[in-house]
Amino acid sequence: MHSIITGDIIGSRKSKSIDWIDGLKVLLSKFGSTPKNWEIYRGDEFQLEINDASQAIAIALQIKAFLKSIKLDARMSIGIGSKTYTAQSISESNGSAFVFSGEGFNRLKKNKINLSVNSEYKEFNTEINLMLRLGLTFMDNWTAQLAEYVLVAMQNPDLSQEEIGQKLGINQAAVSRRRKRANFDVMLESIVFYIEKTKQLK
Repeated sequence: MHSIITGDIIGSRKSKSIDWIDGLKVLLSKFGSTPKNWEIYRGDEFQLEINDASQAIAIALQIKAFLKSIKLDARMSIGIGSKTYTAQSISESNGSAFVFSGEGFNRLKKNKINLSVNSEYKEFNTEINLMLRLGLTFMDNWTAQLAEYVLVAMQNPDLSQEEIGQKLGINQAAVSRRRKRANFDVMLESIVFYIEKTKQLK
């Protein structure tokens, strides 16, 4: 089952694109190549294809953590479904995952939320979006330091707190404080819950 993340950068007009676009390109490149798997277009909008829908929330949260680490944020809609047409560019590919992602993205501003999931499975949508609303009460408030920790910890799950501290230039006690203040363990539990629910979809 495919997943498409459609997003835009919140506050992009208040900052220079050079402050975020290169870093976002590096991050998106970890999940595929452009323009087939991802694109940044119209200045501050982006789209990313994920072959395994169960990984979509974790990837979206890495994008959010990166942007929050440079004092920006993103609105993102995750569409889950099929891919029925593959083009050289993701913007020309099609399928229900693309449609659901676009529909969800159009509702984000109206619903005053920065991250949502949309699929044909209504009960699944309700459960996951409620979880996301609760999670965003703290994730939307990550400081740059907390978001930097979250991104490093997510990208290096096998590192100890001491090793993460070496990457961040802080001691182990400071890493532990950031983990707690970021509600990192709750976030990980949410990702596991999403993965389990996604794998039940047919």
